Amino acid sequence: MKILVIGHAAYDITTPVESYPIENTKNRVHSRIECGGGPASNAAYLLGKWGLDVTFAGVVGNDLYGKRIKKEFDDINVDTRYLELSDSGQTSQAYIIANRENGSRTILTYRPDDMKLKNLDIDFKPDIILIDGQEFEMSKKMLEKYPDAISIIDASRDRKEIVELSKMVNYLVCSKGFAEQIAEYKIDYNDFNTLVTLFDKLEQVFDNTIVVTLEDKGCLYKNNGEVKIMPSIKVKAVDTTAAGDIFHGAFTYGMAKGFDFEKTLKIANMAGAISVTRIGGRNSIPTEDEMREVYNEFK
Repeated sequence: MKILVIGHAAYDITTPVESYPIENTKNRVHSRIECGGGPASNAAYLLGKWGLDVTFAGVVGNDLYGKRIKKEFDDINVDTRYLELSDSGQTSQAYIIANRENGSRTILTYRPDDMKLKNLDIDFKPDIILIDGQEFEMSKKMLEKYPDAISIIDASRDRKEIVELSKMVNYLVCSKGFAEQIAEYKIDYNDFNTLVTLFDKLEQVFDNTIVVTLEDKGCLYKNNGEVKIMPSIKVKAVDTTAAGDIFHGAFTYGMAKGFDFEKTLKIANMAGAISVTRIGGRNSIPTEDEMREVYNEFK
């Protein structure tokens, strides 16, 4: 199956620390990890790493970081014909502090406001389209042009453009924050009824298949009319950067392989969980062999 991924590409610089630094202090660090990043970009990288036919469409600067991102894709056979290297803007950069103590990450991202795809006219018919909402115009164009493609969105913010795209796709796979913002409702993990209420409120807005990622709790979904939680595996988190991106990439993998819905969610949960045990976003994507070690039905 041919997969088209559209959205944000960035260059990540991650600094691991043993505890979060105190404001207005000087701190010496002993390592840093650099690699490509960005929600759609990370998902596309996973799909390429796992051997699928994937094309990435996005824009980076025609600079050192942009060329590094392109090479990373090329090295795992991701089609980069529609990755624009812009002469008018710098590659989006993300500076990440990864707190080993509790696995949290703090991200500062720089992206020029005018960094957008100028055109996207692909020469193939995609079977699956995955978007993160960053490239609104081109994402909408592709969804409208290829209505028979399986369409998936990684929705993390409640911007009106992302909400509009979220209504157009087959699968809305969103963060807990997005879900609570749209529903105007907070969940309480000690009261499962609040999760059911949240899901009901989302279904009043979106007429598609909904999945809500719940970080270390797994994900919320509905199957056979019943709202459920697919639990994640228990791990010690050291860096949660890109865990959601990896979840979306693995979810798309399951769709491409024709796995049933719950098996797809299980694989996505496991991939995201494994990733948080390592420092760095894209570098933390597990291999197919590693996935088989934790899930013998992964094939």
